[in-house]
Amino acid sequence: MHGDIGVVGLGVMGANLALNMERNGFRIAGYDLEATKAQAFVAGPAAGRHVELAPSPSGLMAMLRRPRRVLMMVPAGAAVDSAIAHLRPHLQPGDILIDGGNSWFLDTERRGKELAAGGFHYVGTGVSGGEQGALWGPSIMPGGQREAWDALAPILRAIAAKADDGEPCVDYVGPGGAGHYVKMVHNGIEYGDMQLIAEVYDLLARGLRLSAKEMSAVFQAWNAGDLRSYLVEITAEVLAKTDAETGRPLVDIILDEAQQKGTGKWTSQHALDIGAPIPTINAAVESRILSALKAERVQASRVLHGPSPQYHGRREKLVDAAGAALGVDAGTDRETGAGGQREMRGREVRARARIDREAGMAGRESPEAVAIEALDRLQQDRLHGQTRAERDPGRGPTAGRFQPGRPSGGT
Repeated sequence: MHGDIGVVGLGVMGANLALNMERNGFRIAGYDLEATKAQAFVAGPAAGRHVELAPSPSGLMAMLRRPRRVLMMVPAGAAVDSAIAHLRPHLQPGDILIDGGNSWFLDTERRGKELAAGGFHYVGTGVSGGEQGALWGPSIMPGGQREAWDALAPILRAIAAKADDGEPCVDYVGPGGAGHYVKMVHNGIEYGDMQLIAEVYDLLARGLRLSAKEMSAVFQAWNAGDLRSYLVEITAEVLAKTDAETGRPLVDIILDEAQQKGTGKWTSQHALDIGAPIPTINAAVESRILSALKAERVQASRVLHGPSPQYHGRREKLVDAAGAALGVDAGTDRETGAGGQREMRGREVRARARIDREAGMAGRESPEAVAIEALDRLQQDRLHGQTRAERDPGRGPTAGRFQPGRPSGGT
């Protein structure tokens, strides 16, 4: 077999990306340290497809055409360094390693320099969309050497999500760690998106005393209009979900404790390092930290009794105001279509893409320049949206909505 690309790490994300690539006409060579996991993948979801397992790193390289392209889908951190150490002795000059995890961009910079010294290419690549996105079309943010992107572009363009006009949600974003930097900023923005939705939920639940079912109807109505987005859509679905055991709304019995993988925190940390103001993202990170302090919050609640707010005006007025506030959010994407086909809403994809792509392209000098350009662009566009809303207060739920122009790329 002369495979087009190797996939190292056949967990859910790696396996789904492999299936996506195979469905789009590419031959896959897979490898995983856990042989039972790899065998289960080939015997299950990959059965009958152009996917073969390699017995070892050297066997993997022997199965691939040159230059060898190898996608690593392993947890960020030490696991990436370990995977590189296993693969490097079997690489030849010109081969390409791709890190598709959420690696810290300075780690990507270091790894890229170390591999370049041996004549190898290294592409730090942000992959957004979760498990279903990996299977049916993610947004992809590759950074590294331009020639490596040229060799990967046919595969990445084929598997990426498509905007409404058919444009693939992938583009070269810049050298070095730019791909992972843009993904970090992207994730930080998404933290802010979700915090805005959480605060609107709190306003409707505690201010208007709406039930989960009533709030689901509100979010469904918003999703049918200008607020249409993946996050608003799934919020409506979650609020409508009933727990089978208790018959109560699922949202009312889920533990109010959020976790985080770290990319939002990294965004805040580096923004402070370079002096970029991102208060919405910072507030979202701090809220997740407070959320995780469940035991401390329970103890404090026995001593500190907070207010019990209630809104006494017209319900529709507060709902419209909440929708207008949420409308400042750009939205991110949408999952729709038969068989779970993931489609990206064109305007929202391009809005996020412009931040992603321009951040990477501006970052040729340094990763810090990537951050400054991306965060400054986002801030300017949000402020511009608010200014337009003030000039035209009759815009309703879309007042202040972040609507930049038409570039190419996504969540």
